[in-house]
Amino acid sequence: MPSRKSSKRPEPFRFDASGLVAGVDEAGRGPLAGPVVAAAVILNDLAPIAGLADSKVLSPRRREQLFDEIRAKALCVSVGQASVEEIDRLNILHATMLAMRRAVVGLRLLPKLVLVDGNRLPDLQVAAQAVVRGDSRVNAISAASIIAKVQRDRLCAELHERWPAYGFDGHKGYPTAAHLEALRRHGACPEHRRSFAPVREVLERN
Repeated sequence: MPSRKSSKRPEPFRFDASGLVAGVDEAGRGPLAGPVVAAAVILNDLAPIAGLADSKVLSPRRREQLFDEIRAKALCVSVGQASVEEIDRLNILHATMLAMRRAVVGLRLLPKLVLVDGNRLPDLQVAAQAVVRGDSRVNAISAASIIAKVQRDRLCAELHERWPAYGFDGHKGYPTAAHLEALRRHGACPEHRRSFAPVREVLERN
């Protein structure tokens, strides 16, 4: 599982943009299974949401609460994915950029500026800027991180129903000891990323 980040919020990111601003973030780059999920969110300045933060420092219950509030109050929310097949074909970085691009393209409103968590940008037709640690510095990116994380966790719950032997509902596809043991014991299921070393090694061994 990924380590929990410090809950201390760094200095807010300042940007100068007139018009709608979308925040973009992803969930699921590190797991061995399942799609990578990205979200794009345009918040409503007239309907502020208290408690927005990097999804990784929030409890699952709090993420679910904020997920519903973001959905209710944001001007628009869009989710994009890249499948396991796309991850294996393109590599995880390019698949992540593809999921982010799909999320932005899916927005009902056209943003004037897109702020993306991290240090890389997807190919977009609108102005965009990468923001390191943006998920804890920009409210719209924090909101996107929550939407992406909750959406992906729900997908992992569905994976668990289809392949309960792997425990996807617990580790969410990350390479925990229990997941690696299940992978060795049962082999890879169709949702495992063949291009990731632990999965590839099991397939080669079998």
